[in-house]
Formats: sequence, structure tokens, C-alpha cells
Amino acid sequence: MKLVILFGPHAVGKMTVGQELCRRTGLKLFHNHMTIEALGDLFVNHPAIGGKLVNLFREEVFLAFRNLDEAGMVFTYMWALDAESDWAYVRHVEALFSEVGADVYYVELEAEESVRRVRNRTENRLMNKPSKRNLEHSDALFTALESRYRLNSLPGEIQKSRYMRLNNTDLSPEEAAKRICEQFGF
Repeated sequence: MKLVILFGPHAVGKMTVGQELCRRTGLKLFHNHMTIEALGDLFVNHPAIGGKLVNLFREEVFLAFRNLDEAGMVFTYMWALDAESDWAYVRHVEALFSEVGADVYYVELEAEESVRRVRNRTENRLMNKPSKRNLEHSDALFTALESRYRLNSLPGEIQKSRYMRLNNTDLSPEEAAKRICEQFGF
């Protein structure tokens, strides 16, 4: 089994590249908004409770999936690289899969902010992420999180043998997925 942790900032293309990577490999996509969207409306006025439940939901999905007879999973995540709690979470997710013998891969996407702002409004994104349909709110959240967290790694910061960083500013999702497959022999 494989676990691909596909991470990067807002609207960099994590879900879209993940969709194409899954199409090419038979891996299953678990994009971060699958849990956020399922619970978001219920707990919009109680974000601490909603966040806790999102993490519990994801944990149960990981625990169930890792024992299935599947090729593996692509999990997308916006990793705040300057937050130790996010590092701890990523280590935990890796351990959940490693302890059952899965190979864990890290793919970091980066793209110019101007391109990501356009991608923040694409049809595929809005179709799969209802919380992004309020464009004014989505743009404001984009700006707030960009200023609050470091969402791409520093040179040499990610010390994993199965890691690649890919600038997909000018790449289609198909080309990005192709390069990931080539890098890791998928």
C-alpha cells in the first residue's frame, strides 16, 4: 500500500492533481475538504468542535483504509510548516500507514500566488468544495492564511527519502501527475 501526502498552499492544485494521480495509479483520493465539507455547516459557529470532529473523522478513515486491500491513498493537506502541531499531525498520519507496511510519499506543490488566486475560483474547486463558493469569504481566507502561515517548505526542510517538490505554476494537472509518477515509479 502507498500513502501519498500531497501538500501545499491554498488553491495550488492539491485536489486536482490528486484526482489525476488517482486516475493514473488506482490510488484513492482523500482530499482534505471531504471531511471539512461534511461537518462545516453543522459547526460553523463552533470551529473548535468542528475542527476536533474533522480530525477524529479523518483518523477513523485512515485506520479503516490502511487495512484494506487497496493500492493506497492520496491525502491532500495544507501543512502549516511553521506550526509544530502540523508537523506532529503529519508524523502521526505517516506512522499510521508505516506501521502496517505502507510506503509513504511526500509531494509538495508550489505555484505563484497570482495563479493560485485564479485557481481559487475554478469550476472543479467550487464543485467539490461548497465552502469555497462564497468567493469573497474564500478570497479573504486565502489572504488571511497566506499571511499567518508558511505553506511551502524551506530548502532542505523536508528530510524524507520519498519526497519531491513540484512547481506546477505552468503545469496542467495531467503533467504534474505524470511527473509524480515518473519520480516515484508509479
